[in-house]
Amino acid sequence: MVTLILLLEIAVIIFFVAAIWKVFVKAGQPGWAAIIPIYNIYILLKIAGRPGWWLLLLLIPLVNLVVSIMVGIDVAKAFGKGAGFGVGLALLGFIFYPILGFGSATYLGAGAGPASGTAPAPAT
Repeated sequence: MVTLILLLEIAVIIFFVAAIWKVFVKAGQPGWAAIIPIYNIYILLKIAGRPGWWLLLLLIPLVNLVVSIMVGIDVAKAFGKGAGFGVGLALLGFIFYPILGFGSATYLGAGAGPASGTAPAPAT
């Protein structure tokens, strides 16, 4: 039974890493960065269009919650999603990153999205 649970945990971890890998590749970043601790957060900050020193803000209790939500919203906007999706990325990443990585979302660039008016026009 323990072996089965361990295999299931490993499968979930591999699935989640693959989802983050796909998000990084869609954003034009190296996919292997998803498996490097701390560096993967730096790359996520680049995708969100935030400076790298924000990594230090993620080390401060309570501030890290606010910064995580801000970064999640920025990543969502960079992929043409709304702020609600961004909050989902920050708080329920194990659900929303696979949707972003394996779904049809395309990277529009940092600072892009529906709020900025740079989203692509719908196909007619």
